[in-house]
Amino acid sequence: MKKVTVNAHQVALVFKRGAYQKILREGSYWLWQKNAIVYDCTQPFLPPVELNLLLQDTELATALEVIEVADHEIALQFQNGLFQKVLTAGRYAFWKSAIRYDFIKADLGKIGITEHIDRALLEHKLVTPYVRTYKVESYEKALLFVDGKPQGELVPGTHYWWKNAITIHVAKADTRQQQLEINGQEILTKDKANLRINAWAQYRVSNAETALLENAAYDRQLYVAIQQALREYVAGFAFDELLEKKESMAPVVLQQVAAAATALGVQVTGFGIRDIILPGDIREIMNQVLVAEKKAQANTIMRREETASTRSLLNTARLMEENAMLWKLKEMEYVEKIADKISNISINGNGVLIDQLKQIFIPNK
Repeated sequence: MKKVTVNAHQVALVFKRGAYQKILREGSYWLWQKNAIVYDCTQPFLPPVELNLLLQDTELATALEVIEVADHEIALQFQNGLFQKVLTAGRYAFWKSAIRYDFIKADLGKIGITEHIDRALLEHKLVTPYVRTYKVESYEKALLFVDGKPQGELVPGTHYWWKNAITIHVAKADTRQQQLEINGQEILTKDKANLRINAWAQYRVSNAETALLENAAYDRQLYVAIQQALREYVAGFAFDELLEKKESMAPVVLQQVAAAATALGVQVTGFGIRDIILPGDIREIMNQVLVAEKKAQANTIMRREETASTRSLLNTARLMEENAMLWKLKEMEYVEKIADKISNISINGNGVLIDQLKQIFIPNK
């Protein structure tokens, strides 16, 4: 004989020679040639034998809550409204007691999360192994591909899909204005002058579907289109003509690239030439030409000033010839200039010298 005591919130399963006999509720029992396994009703039930054999007992089946999870499913287990764990494929049993168990089954055979599962729960560390997450920024355009087939555009935000064997790809395009550097372009002019040009371009994606679906590496293709337009423009002019028309280079190239950019799903918003680098020999010749031009300009200015000065002296002489008083004032002006440079004057001589000085400084009445 064996005594078995079943306390509150407990049950006992009686077995005889490994075969299930019955369920015992709260109380004390004497067992003959039988054994009992006592279970805590607040814990999940772990059957000692095949669960189907135990469920043949109607009383035991009524005391248990059984949930079956298929191979392509998971179940989120909640205890009194709080998430506890993720149940994978299998059969699970829980005692019906003061603890309330709830479950949300999810079909992993599809990618869309149609079950009512809170976003915070999808980002729980126990759930994330079963979820794929993609984030689309507000400045991005994103296209969804499922098994290689386009499924449409994704709105900005965080997107969740179940993780399974179905392939998901998200192609993104940045719609902000971007800079494209076009540096070190070795280009021959019409007269075979070798130039190196550094340029830049600004662009933005205007049609994400065209850029991502119909073109591969649209930014690289845009680079080649601008490079080709720049080469065609430079090759159409001789070196001297190109220097004269360098201001019109950017607008012309921008206009020529517009059609190609539209086909790529982008819009070129700006283009400019940063540097035009000349070869060493041409640069030396240009410096010599510049020096010669500046010298010629300096000589012209000097001759112009000399001519003006001579003309001024001629006009002054004519006026002095016609006006004796003006002549006398000019004499006094020069005497004054001489006197400014002399501190003392010593005069030795007869009265004739003094009379001559009087004639210079004292006008005749």
